[in-house]
Amino acid sequence: MKDIDDTQAPLLEHLIELRSRLLKCVIALLVGFAICFTFSEHLFAILVHPLKVAFGASGGKLVYTKLYEAFFVQVKVALFGSFFISFPIIANQLWAFVAPGLYTKEKRALLPFIIATPVLFMMGASLAYFIVMPMAFHFFLGFQGNSSGIQVDALPSADAYLGLVMQFVLAFGICFLLPVLLMLLNRAGLVTRAQLVGLRRYMIVAAFIIAAVLTPPDVVSQLMLAVPMILLYEISLLAIWFTDRKRKRDEEDDEGASSLPVSQD
Repeated sequence: MKDIDDTQAPLLEHLIELRSRLLKCVIALLVGFAICFTFSEHLFAILVHPLKVAFGASGGKLVYTKLYEAFFVQVKVALFGSFFISFPIIANQLWAFVAPGLYTKEKRALLPFIIATPVLFMMGASLAYFIVMPMAFHFFLGFQGNSSGIQVDALPSADAYLGLVMQFVLAFGICFLLPVLLMLLNRAGLVTRAQLVGLRRYMIVAAFIIAAVLTPPDVVSQLMLAVPMILLYEISLLAIWFTDRKRKRDEEDDEGASSLPVSQD
């Protein structure tokens, strides 16, 4: 019974700390939401820029078909922006909760992955925003015109457009985290480089399936997501090869140092 009592206090302390960390994350999200909601119109103008470029000189407009749709679009934009603003604070709170339970060597191994996560996500989101979305929107708007004597015009709703933009950004951002996931699995000993090399052909098929699910049903968007995923997979294999060599070299150095005779005075 004494052993049970001794283990309750640390667990309770961890739960209290976890609650404190989660509360700080929620506060960061709420503060970010308040800031982003104040500038929601400016943020939406940034998100709508690829569509404006795709419309070109002919102009174009967004409509809303429900009275409350415009308001909830601003709410969604604020939530979307709040996620990006508060992510560094959320990541810091997660690291502060996990770090005390790690050895110094484990901290050094995990820290690069934490730093690489937002960088890779922003790379994927930037690819979607600056390259993929303008090309996809230009392709979609190419179907405007006179069809069998009927004028066909694109009148996208604000809510549907925002959902499409969020789909693009999140799909590309999350898929660009593939190297982090694979290297973490390798670091944990769950997969080896040889196994990943053997799964290469299946990964190519999976990349196109994931691209077909996460992007709109057009070939351009799917190729623009599937091809980078395949390249990131190959880059991950190369990075794992380097880390495996470094780990093996460090182990050999440690074994060599431990085998040296200890001098006695």
